[in-house]
Amino acid sequence: MFESVLVANRGEIAVRVIRACREMGIRSIAIFSEADRRALHVLEADEAYCVGPPPSSESYLRWDRILEVARGAGADAIHPGYGFLAERAHFSKAVQEAGLVFVGPSPETIAAMGDKTEARRRMQRAGVPIVPGTTDPLADPQGAGELAREIGFPVLLKASAGGGGKGMRVVEKPGDITRAFEAASREAQAAFGDGSLYLERFLDAPRHIEIQVMGDQFGNVLHFGERECSIQRRHQKLIEEAPSPVITPELRKAMGAAAVRAAEAVSYLGAGTVEFLFKDGEFFFLEMNTRLQVEHPVTELVYGIDLVELQFRVAAGEALTLEQDSLRALGHAVECRITAEDPYRGFLPSTGRIDYLRLPAGPGVRWDGGIISGFEVGLNYDPLLGKLIVHAPSRTAALRRMVRALDEMVIRGVETCVPFHRRVMDEEDFQRGSVSIRYLEDHPDLMDGEEDESILRAAAVAAALVEEEEQGRLRLDLAPQDGRVGFSAWRLGGRAFMGRR
Repeated sequence: MFESVLVANRGEIAVRVIRACREMGIRSIAIFSEADRRALHVLEADEAYCVGPPPSSESYLRWDRILEVARGAGADAIHPGYGFLAERAHFSKAVQEAGLVFVGPSPETIAAMGDKTEARRRMQRAGVPIVPGTTDPLADPQGAGELAREIGFPVLLKASAGGGGKGMRVVEKPGDITRAFEAASREAQAAFGDGSLYLERFLDAPRHIEIQVMGDQFGNVLHFGERECSIQRRHQKLIEEAPSPVITPELRKAMGAAAVRAAEAVSYLGAGTVEFLFKDGEFFFLEMNTRLQVEHPVTELVYGIDLVELQFRVAAGEALTLEQDSLRALGHAVECRITAEDPYRGFLPSTGRIDYLRLPAGPGVRWDGGIISGFEVGLNYDPLLGKLIVHAPSRTAALRRMVRALDEMVIRGVETCVPFHRRVMDEEDFQRGSVSIRYLEDHPDLMDGEEDESILRAAAVAAALVEEEEQGRLRLDLAPQDGRVGFSAWRLGGRAFMGRR
């Protein structure tokens, strides 16, 4: 096993990996920008080094500086987390060339699955269902129009080199193909440095279902069931759960087997996710994310595993010792992504100083966060503050537990999406599990800004908790303590004496 690991990331995922290092007896090395000097991941790590100014292009994306720190600090391996450099084949290759271990798949695997058309070709050869469409980049709008007429409108133009909704356009009729092609290509070029596009049949309002896989250096690949990730805004996931409320045991077995074939087709090493679109009982390959996912905790909770620990073990050359037939999902888990965004102003980013933070607790509640009181939330990075995850014996119980946890959560100083999540938990279609990737478009009232009973109730609970805690935070202590008189203050782990003899 590694003696020391550099975590090439920030925020909640850096904290998550650092905590796994501590439990495994691995020395953790953090990096940070000048804006993150007092961030939680810096405080949690055994060592921390500044790699540049606040812009990520000058700090967290400077792989040359990161490698310099890794070599100087004596790191054995680099864990990339997700985002930033996690799916950059050139970074994985540079890590290997520096004599370090990249905790993730090979550069060749990252490159193959990062090219969407190449990924579709490989999946087709592996017998993984793909959405009908092209497996080669489109040459021009005219060629795209001819293929679209063969497949049948509506169709979807997508960037070959990327994801996240960038470089993507739905085309309803032949007359729209040229304008859509040019706009999608420009956007793809700006986002990924590659303007090439491919085309596939447009599936109206499918569900987004993904399968967690893990592979080792000996060719073993396991899957850990599915996650429901259909509630999205502009192709960015907001709420995830495991298992999906609509996937039967038979479908789970079929989708899991397809995901394993997908991973085997690219000799996959480490943790990865095979994403599918699901509609009317059919599933189609969407893409493969060659990294740990933001929503990995729901899988960990229902399967009782630590995916980061498994990442470290297979990266260190250990074989997977689990057997597929022994893996069973127990209960239900739900995750809400807590972001510094105002859901009633179009999810505009919110900045400021977190002057009060109260996190929910109790049975079955988990918080994976990267913030502390006093932390300054700026515009340099993703607005994700953390993830609130709950686990319970059933979906109904998990949703009730999430309601309770959201009601207890207090983050003051910035606007957050907590009220939005609270509304979703009460919405009837969501409670029934009747969702698709068009869920928010079909429920615009969830973001209309009007106060409702659930928000008022949550606000009342939060206000009462804040008042109770703040009353006990600082109080006059008139009783002598070891001959001293002063006043006491609340702190984590007990009271701290402040004053004088």
